[in-house]
Amino acid sequence: MNRKRKNIGGHIFMAVPAFLLFTVFFLYPLVKGLGMSLTNWDGIGQAKFIGLQNFRSFFSDKRAMSDIRTTLLFALGSAPLLNIAGLAYALLMNGSFRGKSAARMFIYMPAIISPLIMGYIWYLLLQPGRGFLFHLLDKVGKGEWYGNWLGSYGTAMLVLVLVNVWQYAGMTMVIYLAGLQSIPSELYEAGKMDGASGVAAFRYITLPLLGPSIRINIITNIIGSLSVFDVVMSLTAGGPGYQTETLSIYIMRMCYGSKTGYSTAVAVIMFFIILIPVLAALKLTGEKE
Repeated sequence: MNRKRKNIGGHIFMAVPAFLLFTVFFLYPLVKGLGMSLTNWDGIGQAKFIGLQNFRSFFSDKRAMSDIRTTLLFALGSAPLLNIAGLAYALLMNGSFRGKSAARMFIYMPAIISPLIMGYIWYLLLQPGRGFLFHLLDKVGKGEWYGNWLGSYGTAMLVLVLVNVWQYAGMTMVIYLAGLQSIPSELYEAGKMDGASGVAAFRYITLPLLGPSIRINIITNIIGSLSVFDVVMSLTAGGPGYQTETLSIYIMRMCYGSKTGYSTAVAVIMFFIILIPVLAALKLTGEKE
């Protein structure tokens, strides 16, 4: 009995550091943020409790509603494409061919570059009249094809999604590749004997056993796409106007605009906007597994 108590005590003692870190870096900021969202604090003076006024103001703000739409559209375009591109890359890189290591490196390389720097690189490439792509098209006599792709809502959103997918598809690929390499080759051999090869092997062997990798990628891509900031800030700064402004940029601008309490309320709303699809994805992928 004493030994059992000692073991329980030892286990609790070992969990204390993790619990302290969880409390300091998650629970305390969460509670503090929830409290701050109910005030009109400007970041400097004395905070005054105003209840749910910040939340009511948010849902009556047309700019904020437009930012929600932009954030959701970006996620709907980016998250599925990231998974499709990552899986396609992984299937290709899982084969045997010369230069495979170099190909993997080039696909993954954009993911290690800061998204802010990546946005500025593409901004310089896409500049109308002086960007690299304009000069490239101009050299082949197709300069008239080039327009101000970042100057209109539709093309700007398309560029943002494609740049984000291009940058992070390699990271998604690595997770899928790890899943593919953990599948025993004997299963494919058994499948061949039963007449399952090509598309059938992919459908009945590869996809089901990639369940954990699919789950990880879906969750991380949903979170990353809904909380996007850097690439939008550096490429369009939320323009033209505020048409490509995302919620994370809106929060930053409200905070620096002496609306700290209000921006915290928006951050709480954004937390739930991210949480709901993540929980739905966890449930759906859990059922599939």
